[in-house]
Amino acid sequence: MSATADHAEERTNPAGKLGFSPGQVVQEIGYDDDVDQDLREGIESVIGQELVDEDYDDVADAVVLWFRDEDGDLTDALVDAIGLLDEGGDIWLLTPKTGRDGYVEPSDVSDAARTAGLTSTKSISVGKDWSGVRLAAPKR
Repeated sequence: MSATADHAEERTNPAGKLGFSPGQVVQEIGYDDDVDQDLREGIESVIGQELVDEDYDDVADAVVLWFRDEDGDLTDALVDAIGLLDEGGDIWLLTPKTGRDGYVEPSDVSDAARTAGLTSTKSISVGKDWSGVRLAAPKR
């Protein structure tokens, strides 16, 4: 695919900005009625298969973690997600944008990621109501 086609894909499919590849196993955690369905469908379109859910019992290439302020302890959720990742996998932490129900302070995200041993590598808007932070897992 050309660079121009890649950029067009990113504009029409918000999942294009997340860096997923065909054939990847992407585990989704924290699914609820408020998630961005277009983003989910976009990810599935990019990887060429359905997202696997929280009950998936093998390692995943990446994890998409939908997290809201009322969802409990973010550090615990991140540590649990790390255990599900294949070597070199990333966690995309998706949180509601400022002013939306369930908004999570960026300082809380930063603190939880650092405590979990993760490094923030990219922050983007992934939809009308959601922001995303790519967190790199520690090398094992």
